[in-house]
Amino acid sequence: MRYFFYKAALFFTVAGLSLGVAASARNPKKPAPPVKVACVGNSITYGMMLENRVEECYPAQLQGLLGPAYKVGNFGKSGATLLRQGHRPYMEQEEFRQAMEFAGDIVVIHLGVNDTDPRNWPHLQDAFAQDYLALIDSLRSANPKARFLLARMTPVGSAHRRFISGTRDWHVKIQREIERVARAAGAQLIDFHEPLYPYPWLLPDAIHPNAEGAAILARTVYQAISGDFGGLQMSALYSDNMVLPREKVFRIGGTADAGERITVTLEGRSYAALTGTDGRWSVQVGPFPAGEGATLGISSPGKSLVYKNVAFGDIWLCSGQSNMEFELRQSADAAPRADAALRLYDMKCRWRTDNVAWPAAALDSVAHLQYFKSAAWAPATEASLARFSAVGYAFGAMLRDSLQVPVGLICNAVGGSTAESWISREYLERDFPEFYRDWLHNDLIMEWARGRAEKNLSERPEKANGYAVVPTRHPYEPSYLFEAGILPMDHFPITGVIWYQGESNAERMEVHEQLFPLLVDAWRDYFTAPAMPFYYVQLSSLNRTCWPAFRDSQRRLVNCREGLGMAVSSDLGDPQDVHPRKKKPVGERLALQALEKHYGHPLRADGPRLQDIRLEEGSLLLLFDQFLASSGPLQGFEVLDGSTALYRSVPAAIDGCSVRLDVRELAQPLAVRYGWEPYSLANLTGLDGLPASTFKQEL
Repeated sequence: MRYFFYKAALFFTVAGLSLGVAASARNPKKPAPPVKVACVGNSITYGMMLENRVEECYPAQLQGLLGPAYKVGNFGKSGATLLRQGHRPYMEQEEFRQAMEFAGDIVVIHLGVNDTDPRNWPHLQDAFAQDYLALIDSLRSANPKARFLLARMTPVGSAHRRFISGTRDWHVKIQREIERVARAAGAQLIDFHEPLYPYPWLLPDAIHPNAEGAAILARTVYQAISGDFGGLQMSALYSDNMVLPREKVFRIGGTADAGERITVTLEGRSYAALTGTDGRWSVQVGPFPAGEGATLGISSPGKSLVYKNVAFGDIWLCSGQSNMEFELRQSADAAPRADAALRLYDMKCRWRTDNVAWPAAALDSVAHLQYFKSAAWAPATEASLARFSAVGYAFGAMLRDSLQVPVGLICNAVGGSTAESWISREYLERDFPEFYRDWLHNDLIMEWARGRAEKNLSERPEKANGYAVVPTRHPYEPSYLFEAGILPMDHFPITGVIWYQGESNAERMEVHEQLFPLLVDAWRDYFTAPAMPFYYVQLSSLNRTCWPAFRDSQRRLVNCREGLGMAVSSDLGDPQDVHPRKKKPVGERLALQALEKHYGHPLRADGPRLQDIRLEEGSLLLLFDQFLASSGPLQGFEVLDGSTALYRSVPAAIDGCSVRLDVRELAQPLAVRYGWEPYSLANLTGLDGLPASTFKQEL
């Protein structure tokens, strides 16, 4: 119902303006009065820190967007609080008196940021809603017909000095209060937070938007007033040859002009939605059986989109760093097989993170999150597969053979990328904000990743007035790849994730142990799939001394959340090359994880896992969860001798589901480890050939 009233109000506003224009044409001495827009707020509305505040503040830029039929007034007061007992109450300022006198037909309110000050929120929070409603009532008394737009607050960056001490958490609470007030007051809620949040460089001091940030705020208000969101638009993941989920209800959504009726047609069914005042719409569709050749139609009153050769199947996201990015044509086991029911969406980066300085064009496009090239769904051909992820293809081909349904593979892996770069800002700011503190010189991030980023960014302009002239964003930066590579998916209904990453976090094992669960949680939250399967590759063998401990850490992380699975790859490594070329077994081991744990096929996806250790006369008996085998004499086992505090290799022999270690020469065995060499020749497997993981276990 509120959409109807909004559309009606917009119609009568436009109609009134049209009648006024017609009247003024007949009588030029009586022009139609402009619609008055009052921008009420704090220093962000005022335009503090802008070089040319008068022209660059968001109300001034809004005036340019709305044109002469509107008159925009800036009533921002630096430091103002919404709270009437706060340190600078807005309702006691001269700007409030001016706003009352202006009597806006439309009133835009953006207050609350200064209420996060410790002088205010801890003591006065219970009065916030009451004080906000009082402000609205006062402004409404000046113009009873005024339309109110209440803004969710702009972000406060993690670089703010009070971010961790309270501002971060109070900011979240105040946002909720603003949302409640908007509902109670019958006001339109607009969002100043989401459009700026992925662009921290638009807030040079972590509070105040620069001119480009102010332009985003102006556009947000313009869209809210006019309802003009650029017409019907869909995520780039909607294209011919796309794959949609089979046998389940799923969401289709996009943007359009406010109040527009959207019609979705698919497989003879029709669905309707009304676009909200935020320009968004969505419908729930399905279920549909697995198949190909469907047509998806999406239309608004002024535009129609048609997507052909749509398939219903399963969609898997293939992500991580270079070993997932590694192309099939580069692998030792390349054997591409064209398959029209295997569909690829390949997100290639515009700028590679090679050891070079990026040009200005790269700095600009990366800063604006334009890191990935445009892509579209396409059936798998030998040519397209040759440049696709080798691991991803092996995974998808095995699922196709086993399930006999269409499979869609999305690849957005980036060479050298860090785990923290793939975690949403919301999750990382909440649980690990230390990552954002001068990230290029932050020891939480591996030195190699920081060094490569410094090289890529080395020709950036110097700072002016303490702030960067050009932002210094990079794909290894915390949260960057989530914002550039996940957000554009617009919550696309994927089935699950396969993940090959860790090389750029291996030297910070303990930190990675905190990051990895955050990554899983952030992605499951974004895709609205709390149980979304997430299968990852344990690092292979390489002559890097920290890798055995990291592999063991990855083994233990499989239990940190439900729905995880790990494919061991230590038997496929290369002592000198971080990119081993045998990729097909890796992808197929990931497929086994999915087939057993997600699809419920009666097979075994994991190699031997240690269950118990028993100390017997002169030996240690290691009990595993399956029958064991090895290629040649069993090797890779070491035992810690308490008398020397050193690990020693010991003879080992397989006995059914057990391994017996000869410890007669050890005075005091304290622990066992397996496959602990950086480049490991350990060779314990199950009867099906799946290898055991590196592990360490105390007695």
